[in-house]
Amino acid sequence: MHFPRNILITGASSGIGASLAEHYAKTGATLYLQGRNEKRLESITSICRAHGATVHERAIDVTDASAMESWLLEADRNSPLDLIIANAGISAGTGKNGEGTGQVRRIFATNIDGVINTVQPLIPAMIKRGSGHIAIMSSLASIRALPSCPAYSASKACVRYYGEGLRGWLAPKGVKVSVICPGYIKTPMTDVNTFPMPFIMTVDKATRIIARGLAKNSARIAFPRILYIPLWLLSCLSVRLTDPIFSRLPTKPES
Repeated sequence: MHFPRNILITGASSGIGASLAEHYAKTGATLYLQGRNEKRLESITSICRAHGATVHERAIDVTDASAMESWLLEADRNSPLDLIIANAGISAGTGKNGEGTGQVRRIFATNIDGVINTVQPLIPAMIKRGSGHIAIMSSLASIRALPSCPAYSASKACVRYYGEGLRGWLAPKGVKVSVICPGYIKTPMTDVNTFPMPFIMTVDKATRIIARGLAKNSARIAFPRILYIPLWLLSCLSVRLTDPIFSRLPTKPES
C-alpha cells in the first residue's frame, strides 16, 4: 500500500484525528498536527514521535482564518503536503432546551469555516504541483438531517457537498478529494451521549477503514454500511414519511 509522506491533520489532539495521526506515524510520515488543547496535542505528538514520525504540532483554532493560512502555507513550503485531513469538528444537539443561536454559530464556525480555512489555502499549491489529496470529515448525519442535532447535521451536509463538488473540479488537475462519513465512533465526542448508539465502532477500526478508503481514493468513505444504506434509502423518501421516524430519535445533549 502506498502511504503519503507529508500529512496535515486538524483536530489531531483526540478522537479520530489522534488515531489517524498515530496510524500514519507508524509509516514514518512527516506530520503536521493541529489541535486546540495544547496538553493533549503534546501528548499525541510524543506518541507519534515514538513511532518514528517527524512531527510539527501547532495549537491554534481552525476558526482563525489568518492563523490557519499562515501555518498551512508554512507547512507546505517546508514539506509539500501529500494529504490534508480536515477533521476538526464539534457536536451538540437540541437537548432539553433546544439549540440556541450561540451553539448553532459555534458549530457552523468550527465545522464549516474550519474546513474552509483548512482546505482553501492549499488548493492553489496542489493544483500547481498536479498532486495531493484532500480529505474532509463529514458524518452519516449529512445523509439525512436529524432533528436531534439540526446544526450539526447541516454543517456536515455542507462540507460533504463542498468536498464532493471539489472532487469533480480538482480531479482533472491531479488533486484527489475524499469525503469521510462515519457513524457512531467511540470517542470523547460521543462519550457525552446518554442514548443507545447503534453499531458504534471503535476508533481503531474506524481509522483502518478511513485509511483504506483514502489509499483507494474513494469519493465517499461512509460506514458502517449497515447504518449508511438504510439512512441513504430513507433520504430518498418523502419527508412526510420519514419525519415521524426521525422525530422519535433521542435528543443529543446541547453544549
